[in-house]
Amino acid sequence: MKHQTLCELFRDKETFLNQPVQVKGWVRHHRKQKTFGFINFYDGTCVEPLQIVYDNKLENFDEVRATGNGSAIIVDGTFVEGNKPGSVELQATSIAIEGGCPEDYPLQPKKHSLEFLREISYLRPRTRLFQAVFKIRSVASMAVHEYFQSNGYVYVHTPLITGNDAEGAGNTFQVTTLPLGEKPDYANDFFGKPTQLAVTGQLEAETFAMGFSRVYTFGPTFRAENSNTKTHMAEFWMIEPEIAFCDLDELMDIEEDFLKSVVRTILERCPAELDVLANYNKTDLKGKLNALLDSTVARVTHKEAITILKNADVKFDFQPEYGQDLAKEHEKYLTESYFNSPVFVYDWPKDIKAFYMYQNDDGETVGAVDLLVPGSGELMGGSQREVRYDRLLDRMNELNISPDQMYWYLNLRKFGSCTHSGFGMGFERLIMYVTGMENIRDVIPYYRTPKNCDF
Repeated sequence: MKHQTLCELFRDKETFLNQPVQVKGWVRHHRKQKTFGFINFYDGTCVEPLQIVYDNKLENFDEVRATGNGSAIIVDGTFVEGNKPGSVELQATSIAIEGGCPEDYPLQPKKHSLEFLREISYLRPRTRLFQAVFKIRSVASMAVHEYFQSNGYVYVHTPLITGNDAEGAGNTFQVTTLPLGEKPDYANDFFGKPTQLAVTGQLEAETFAMGFSRVYTFGPTFRAENSNTKTHMAEFWMIEPEIAFCDLDELMDIEEDFLKSVVRTILERCPAELDVLANYNKTDLKGKLNALLDSTVARVTHKEAITILKNADVKFDFQPEYGQDLAKEHEKYLTESYFNSPVFVYDWPKDIKAFYMYQNDDGETVGAVDLLVPGSGELMGGSQREVRYDRLLDRMNELNISPDQMYWYLNLRKFGSCTHSGFGMGFERLIMYVTGMENIRDVIPYYRTPKNCDF
């Protein structure tokens, strides 16, 4: 007999009601009585569990009754309506134990802390909570590709090993074949020069944008930042489109359209998963996401944002200042109190932004933009790129970025350059926003943080 998935059974209940079916999956919880029992069963195809009812008519009743939580089983039976209105269950006629599970199985029927579950990350996919998180992550990933592919973008696989540090911060993982502990002679190293894991694919994506007009990257990036906050990891995934003949205003239009498209897809395809997470986090996730779809994203310059904050009848822990970055409390005030909507903050101070951003005529700001959203703060960061060779060269020299190493990037400004822009969004930041999970370690299968690389 071909087995059915729970997704198929719940989707086509009327088709399978009162019919013999076979399911394959695992025991999440097992309640045992003297002559019968109830198994809370899942197979990973949806977050809704199926109740399996069995009694002592089973040939292997004693074996089934002894089956522990976590065991893999194959069940044949009749798919019927349950006692509660609208519910269904499977009345088992046979249960085969595919793989037993001992009593020391860590996932027992109680609420485990997220900290405990991080210690057994290899078992997290078996919990209902993380099945909801990672189903949404999967759907969101496809939604990213669907958006860009349907809008004419070319997907580019940029290098994971690079000879340049695009951010100029130096927080990179070195890649070398040289023996540890020796003074490095990079001429004898594998690549003949210092190399590291990439912190971004943006610069290489720009080269493809000059040939394809619209491109995007979506892949892992790495930063050796010694930080243990809830929003930082050493390995994470980035979404980075680059668009030719696009200025800052058009870039903001694209960012808004992209975000709303991905959120709309998640709402359409993951309603049950959002309900699980809303119940866990005690938040109205669907209400938050629908509010985003219905919102008009505000737009203010960085200077205007600082003025708003300075005039606010609020005592901030960090005083807002012109020329300085925004703190989390500032982002929260702008999105949740003043505008009550997402906010684009653009034209940022030049001194706190990257070298490749377009230098405005005032000599003080660059054509950069951050998208702030209620509940999470900064979600995207982008800019119009500097296309004037001399201005870019001067900025690189000012920041001690080697023009010789970056000659190819400078040459893009010589060989048929055009106005172009792009943005970056940390994929895990997006998943945190849509799921309501507060720690970035809980939205990636296996997290990499300082002193942590266990799985």
